[in-house]
Amino acid sequence: MTLNELAEIIASRKGADPDSSWTARLLSQGPEKCAEKFGEEAVEAIIEAVKGDREGLTNEAADVIYHLLVMLAAREVPLQDVLDTLAARQSTSGIAEKAART
Repeated sequence: MTLNELAEIIASRKGADPDSSWTARLLSQGPEKCAEKFGEEAVEAIIEAVKGDREGLTNEAADVIYHLLVMLAAREVPLQDVLDTLAARQSTSGIAEKAART
């Protein structure tokens, strides 16, 4: 599954019954709850990375990506906008790009 496919699935669940879809349930709770879940998953990924648990980190990284896409959908930010931003940054050194934002 690609990130675009996952983003499309998440978007399709926006109006679904919250009792039948975890994604619909998250989205029905609003952007703040979606952001909270993303944060929880990010912390869990950090813990697995620090522990050096490759399988745990892999699983948590999948959760982070999913919850990031749900959070973006909750705020109606298309994945393509994020990908376009990454593409625009590709031609600039990471150090120079970060300095330009501060």
